[in-house]
Amino acid sequence: MLHSARRLAARAFAPLLLTFGLVLAVLAWLPSAAMAQASIDAALEKLTTDSYSDTIDAVQAIAVSGHPRAAVIIQALQGGQLAFSAAEKKVYVRVGNDLQEAGSGTAPATAPADLADVRANNRVRGIVSAAMGSLTLLNPDPARRLEAAASVLKSRDAAALPALDQALARETDPAVKAAFAAARAAIVLNKTDASDNERVAAIDLIRKRGGQDALGLLRGLPADTPKRVKDAAEAGAKVVETQLALWSGAQNVWYGLSLGSVLLLAAIGLAITFGVMGIINMAHGEMVMIGAYTTFVVQEVIRAHAPGLFDWSLTIAIPLAFLTSGLVGVILERTVIRWLYGRPLETLLATWGISLILMQAVRTQFGANNREVGAPSFMSGSFDIGHMSITWGRLWIIVFALAVFAALILVLKRTPLGLQMRAVTQNRSMASAMGIRTPFVDALTFGLGCGIAGIAGVALSQIDNVSPNLGQSYIIDSFMVVVFGGVGNLWGTLVGAMTLGVINKFLEPYAGAVLGKILVLVFIILFIQKRPRGLFALKGRSVEA
Repeated sequence: MLHSARRLAARAFAPLLLTFGLVLAVLAWLPSAAMAQASIDAALEKLTTDSYSDTIDAVQAIAVSGHPRAAVIIQALQGGQLAFSAAEKKVYVRVGNDLQEAGSGTAPATAPADLADVRANNRVRGIVSAAMGSLTLLNPDPARRLEAAASVLKSRDAAALPALDQALARETDPAVKAAFAAARAAIVLNKTDASDNERVAAIDLIRKRGGQDALGLLRGLPADTPKRVKDAAEAGAKVVETQLALWSGAQNVWYGLSLGSVLLLAAIGLAITFGVMGIINMAHGEMVMIGAYTTFVVQEVIRAHAPGLFDWSLTIAIPLAFLTSGLVGVILERTVIRWLYGRPLETLLATWGISLILMQAVRTQFGANNREVGAPSFMSGSFDIGHMSITWGRLWIIVFALAVFAALILVLKRTPLGLQMRAVTQNRSMASAMGIRTPFVDALTFGLGCGIAGIAGVALSQIDNVSPNLGQSYIIDSFMVVVFGGVGNLWGTLVGAMTLGVINKFLEPYAGAVLGKILVLVFIILFIQKRPRGLFALKGRSVEA
């Protein structure tokens, strides 16, 4: 009975308690809302004075007001969409062709006649950027919070410290939390009223973060900084410089591998036609160009008839480029080159003439201007590892180059065609006596080398201009890679391409791109004086007449 009476009483009083709680909440919210409104009204009035110092005060006041339209107002100022009426002492946000009152968001009955934009100089823009950073510190999106932390770190605005502390206490994402801590350390380091212990602790945090921003903070302390803080900052800066030097080296190695993969793609086809068959094919670059133009044609067709397949354009272009360049190569071998086996000078001149013909044919068909070849979505953008920046496009090209290399090794080692190619290379007469159709194998081998050059063109279309001169940019580099790696040795081509790519990228910061390439060329000339057959010498043949 007693329990039943209590339950009845609780049911009777529950609505009253709920109503009482709501009333208390409303009463608690009203003063803070009223204070926020009063604060933002006073700040908005300052924006109507057309004074930069008043604008800065107003922005800072709006940022800490807690008003729901604070972000809208500051964002409008940042985008040049904030206007004021000096006569009415009111501020408006431009939304397209309409106006909204900044404080309430309502549309005015009539637009003021004296409407003028709120002006901003560099100092105001810096304060606005910092204010936007403070306002977005609590954004649900982690990426936006990281941007806000970066903005606060850059501005080092002490006014953002309370909001930053609040955001830091609530943050659960480790990466964002570390960014908030670094931004807070940057503010504390530059606060004149912070103790030496606080500033030294901030230096330790900034040192651990590293990067150019950290180095700038540690090197940018004012001259009147206490000696203990200055010494700690100097020691931290040296550590950061060492880290940056190591990361810079790692970045150069990455750039070198990226360049090496491009050289590998361009040279791997030549490693077959020149390295295995001994044919000096000066039209090899034009096979690369044909592959690039095949990619362009495929993308044009997809854009016109099936835009939804654009991300598959390169996948479609790869076999078509292989077939197109390979077919041109087979025709070239059957009509010209097979008559010139064993006559390298004539082969060189004939293929050089053919390269000019192919360039002019493409120029006539597509024009002399560069053609646009787009990148699929999976090859766009970049990501960071430490202080290294890695683009998806370059990463996929490295993967693609290694995949092509592996596929070619598989063809040569595990297929009947590869077996016949190796047999003809080692002893043509014996291979012919064993029933191998050596002219047929010659044509297919040359076509295979040209087809791989076409595949290289698909990849190069993503990082270079697609024009009739595309192949000319890579023909010399391709010969250098093949000669340096060892004529006829595919593994030598791989090592040679990566080595020359890395050497080139380490020379470029000191000697420049052109002088760096000249130094590489001189290095190869000196190298082949000692090792005429390259890094990995292999016995091959010059195809007999």
